[in-house]
Amino acid sequence: MSSSPQSVTLTREGPIGVLRMEREHGNAINEALVASLVATLAEAESDPEIRGVLLTGGGKIFSPGLDLQELAVLDREAMERFMRRFSAAVLSLYTFPKPLVAMLQGHALAGGCVLALCADWRVLRRGASTGLNEVKVGVPLPFGVALIVRDAVPKNRLTEVALLGRNYTDEAALAAGLADELADPASVEAVSRERLEEFIAKDASAFAVTKRYLRSPVVERIRANNRLLIPEWLDGWFSPGTTARIAAIVAGLQDKGKPK
Repeated sequence: MSSSPQSVTLTREGPIGVLRMEREHGNAINEALVASLVATLAEAESDPEIRGVLLTGGGKIFSPGLDLQELAVLDREAMERFMRRFSAAVLSLYTFPKPLVAMLQGHALAGGCVLALCADWRVLRRGASTGLNEVKVGVPLPFGVALIVRDAVPKNRLTEVALLGRNYTDEAALAAGLADELADPASVEAVSRERLEEFIAKDASAFAVTKRYLRSPVVERIRANNRLLIPEWLDGWFSPGTTARIAAIVAGLQDKGKPK
């Protein structure tokens, strides 16, 4: 099956479409990955042979979140364009009408965790971490993302998950509402496929309509307000303290990439 060559592939395996992020840097999210994700999602939605989608990452990491090395050099105008496209991609994932299971075969952090939260079910590999650590960097959650998080995370854990920036593994991830099921490394794919097949066995129209009804309050608020609130998010991204923290993270990543 055709796919965008840059970052995401779509492979049809019977009634299942496997959507695999395969970008370097551990599937860090940049503009190419965002565009590729939107294109492959549209392709999967329009293909009548695909009844459900398995979202995963190639390699050892699902996604570490935004590609700070690439995005840190953008000026405010360019970063605003990226955030509008990223927000649109998140909404496309969240409103995808077919069953969508996220197979977290590795760490799913920050923006990677956000992508996973858009799925109908998340299977986390034991030992892998997931969490929303943006606040530690000084980056606020975008408005639409905050609404999705509030809808997914148990009310008594919401402040902890969104405002303390912790990462979670195993049972702690289940309790925080960031994963629905755990699986050993050897069985994470089989468990994810089994759960997706369970969703696929349901009537497609009934599933799509019910999912739309369940998510419509969040979707309507995002569509009404998200574009208006991106400038406020940008104020946080470009604040002096956040800029300094991002620069320190980028320097550390660059040091890791240097030959020893």
